[in-house]
Amino acid sequence: MVETSLFDLTGKVALLTGASKGMGKSMAQGLAEHGAKVVISSRKLDQCEETAAEINAKCGDGSAIAIACNIGYKEQLQSLVDETRERLGPIDILVSNAGVNPFYGSMSDIPDDAFDKIMSSNVKSQHWLCQMVAPDMIAKGSGSIMITSSTGAFSGSLVLGTYNISKLADIALVRNLALEWGPKGIRVNAICPGLVKTDFAKALWDNPEAAKRANEQTPMRRLGEPDDFKGLAVYLASESASGWVTGQAMTVCGGTNMWR
Repeated sequence: MVETSLFDLTGKVALLTGASKGMGKSMAQGLAEHGAKVVISSRKLDQCEETAAEINAKCGDGSAIAIACNIGYKEQLQSLVDETRERLGPIDILVSNAGVNPFYGSMSDIPDDAFDKIMSSNVKSQHWLCQMVAPDMIAKGSGSIMITSSTGAFSGSLVLGTYNISKLADIALVRNLALEWGPKGIRVNAICPGLVKTDFAKALWDNPEAAKRANEQTPMRRLGEPDDFKGLAVYLASESASGWVTGQAMTVCGGTNMWR
């Protein structure tokens, strides 16, 4: 057995949004299991506290704390960042995983308020949060930022058009920040999930026809699970493991988008 510190995140502070359940929860667990102190954030404090308690029970007291935040409000994002610094110290890792999709249907029918909410929450709030944590990383000369995009960014959709546009914009944001902040030691990457069995995507997989179609069209012959993202988060968080990886759209889809 080879002893290695390749994925050792001891002493690192990781802030995660959309982390009380699903993919965000799994990524937070993975980071904590490798030594990071993690902030569990989502809109509902009770759910954040429950997830933080689970992580602390497994990884030791103080491994996780809970802070509620609605990403749609800039002042709440700033409070999230400020409280993280006060309680844990400067931020080394950001996993900006929260997102919204209040509309399912044709772009011809989407109301302006739904369009604005999708673009604001899924793109502008990501920009805000990255700007807020960057000073900590610039001061250290290192840091890792991950933004959750989607394989939907690579194609159009008859029912998720605006959501897909926002996720393609997230990849453009990642590339621009990677270009701007690379000389300062900050790595910025997008995580692009395929169809994953989470509450957020439940309408897309929780029926026999959709599940059958997804399973038949996926080379790995199964839908994604939240835990499929634990290893990727740890890899991207570790400067030793992914120190020369930035500006990338890391697609995790069971092979459905292997040619994208």
